[in-house]
Amino acid sequence: MSVNGITNYSAAYSNYETKAKTTEKSEEVKTESKADSGVVYEPSKQEAAASTKKIYKPDTALINKLKADAEARTEQLRSLVEKIMLGQGNAIGTADDIWSFLRTGNFTVDAATKAQAQADIAEDGYWGVEQTSERILDFAKALSGGDASKADELLEAFKKGFEQATGTWGKELPEISQKTYEAVEEKFAAWKAENEETNAATQAANNAATQAATNITVDPITGAAVQ
Repeated sequence: MSVNGITNYSAAYSNYETKAKTTEKSEEVKTESKADSGVVYEPSKQEAAASTKKIYKPDTALINKLKADAEARTEQLRSLVEKIMLGQGNAIGTADDIWSFLRTGNFTVDAATKAQAQADIAEDGYWGVEQTSERILDFAKALSGGDASKADELLEAFKKGFEQATGTWGKELPEISQKTYEAVEEKFAAWKAENEETNAATQAANNAATQAATNITVDPITGAAVQ
């Protein structure tokens, strides 16, 4: 996974986070305006039902933790690359120099560095497909507060970040990045499917409860409920 790719994913998600906060603030202003107007009304049954709808809020603590972790790991990897470049007589002018250097693959590393890099991008490594795709999903869930209805919007943010990373890299990203992309799509699809199953089960239970209630009558003599 490209280092810049992680940065771009975070930037794309940050745009979503800013948009979400703006919308939330707008709703709060509307609510305050209604309260200040002094208008009092009794909500209808439909409005009452809507008011019980689950409210999703971003998990700020987890968002900050994921961001801090990604930044620290990214800086660690960047420092390692810079060390390799300088050790082989390559000057570092801008961040683009790092990506150009990595893209050529024309460099050598010592055994310890190679072993660490292989461990990091292994299937169970920090930059491996599984952990990276899982972090991206966790980040999406934290931003949405677990609201799966935002999955498509957040997946688009991820794809935008991936496109930006590809542009910075200068050509198609390495195979591990492509596999991570596919894994992210699969995890988002599973998240949506799980949510749809839960909603369907909840709706079925509500329908059953409603049906049972309509079948109950009251004995006019005893006042007891009968089926």
